[in-house]
Amino acid sequence: MGPHVHIYPGVKIWAPWNLRVGSHAGVADGVTLYNMAPIDIGDFCVVSQGAHLCTGTHDYNSANFQLVAHPIVLAAHVWICAEAFVSPGVTLAEGAVIAPRAVVSKSLRTPWTVYAGIPARAISTRARHAKSPA
Repeated sequence: MGPHVHIYPGVKIWAPWNLRVGSHAGVADGVTLYNMAPIDIGDFCVVSQGAHLCTGTHDYNSANFQLVAHPIVLAAHVWICAEAFVSPGVTLAEGAVIAPRAVVSKSLRTPWTVYAGIPARAISTRARHAKSPA
């Protein structure tokens, strides 16, 4: 955990040892961090209430429906809005915003972009911050 991190008491963290949170980040009540594989939350990120970051899934082509896990990475300044879902193996670029109730099923690599919908698609750009407060 970096300095000035606020993780609310109502957050569900499946494996605390698989969680890295950068400085000045916040994770709101009702968030689920299902981190069978690592979840990396960058500096100045916000994960809003009810969001679900899920690193576990199943290989639907395997005979035994094999459990698999892939990490999730949020670059600095990402905002995951209320009740959004982030799938296993997703990386989000710096400054990305994931709109409320959006579903992110693949990595979104264009920085400072707003994504919405199911599946999440670019809908707007976001102003870059010249320098973040310390």
